[in-house]
Amino acid sequence: MEGVIDRFTLAEGYTISRVIKGGWQLSDGHSDSLSADPVADMFAFVERGIDTFDCADIYTGVEALIGEFIAANRERAEPWPVRVHTKYVPDYDALGSLTRADVETIIDRSLRRLNQERLDMVQFHWWNYAVPGWVEAAQWLGELQRAGKIDRLSLTNFNTEKTRELADTGIELTTTQVQYSLLDPRPEKALAGLCAERGMHLLCYGTLAGGFLSDRWLGEAEPTALANRSLVKYKLMIDEAGGWALFQELLEALAAVARRHGTTIATVASRWVLEQPRVAAVIIGARNAAHVDRYAELFRFTLDQQDRDAIAAVRAQMQVPAEDVFDLERDKDGRHGSIMKYNLNAD
Repeated sequence: MEGVIDRFTLAEGYTISRVIKGGWQLSDGHSDSLSADPVADMFAFVERGIDTFDCADIYTGVEALIGEFIAANRERAEPWPVRVHTKYVPDYDALGSLTRADVETIIDRSLRRLNQERLDMVQFHWWNYAVPGWVEAAQWLGELQRAGKIDRLSLTNFNTEKTRELADTGIELTTTQVQYSLLDPRPEKALAGLCAERGMHLLCYGTLAGGFLSDRWLGEAEPTALANRSLVKYKLMIDEAGGWALFQELLEALAAVARRHGTTIATVASRWVLEQPRVAAVIIGARNAAHVDRYAELFRFTLDQQDRDAIAAVRAQMQVPAEDVFDLERDKDGRHGSIMKYNLNAD
């Protein structure tokens, strides 16, 4: 049926919506424009077919909010089937001293916060590959999976080399969550090919570059000040791609495609990502349910050859970072890494 949220089967018996509701924007201190009733908003998303949620142990307050929704959903005569993808992100300063007990403590805390007996998916991140212990931490997560505390194991912000190394240890990885957009094609370089080899799929964030890939910025002058860290992060990707003038050319091309399909730049940009190889879903950063109905627009059309050619003509002029997925952000002293927060897993 047109106009509904498509679904994707990641593994036998494990199906998700191809639009995932992100949780970062709900974290404490992130925004003043949150809903007065985030649990009601979650029901609104689920009722419209977006029944997969993304969160993390380090998104302050978000696991507990989703846990409230899960508890309320259980009280329904017919509870909605939902999936919740959380993360395990050990603090940068703790990487060299992690123990199995430390890992289990965080997983148990996520279980309590989310009101779950088993976590649907845990996406593992490691800040610094130069600090040993990331293979052991992944293996401990595997032990907790076999103990019944975790259903699916996945990664987030791992580059291709380290993803391959972990997969080679025998750990079964379902997905890897990475930044992927028309401004950031790094997953195309090697990671998508590795996913094809290993039966993994991509869950993609940043597909709208924090809102830059939207009608809001078409024809606008380059900003001299940005309202939040998210916009700073994605403005850096515009700079990496070739600068503001080329970014405006991209928006103009997307606007022409959008007019042909009677939709928006943001919808075209997200649709482009959804049509790329190995992409299972895009993660949207909605602060509330005000625009929940617009996401069905993603599945009312597909890009045709004329659309793809128009977009490709601008992409051919854009620069691609030499580094692999998340390697720019991994440099704490670089422009991308210096805006990151690395130690957020304290109680």
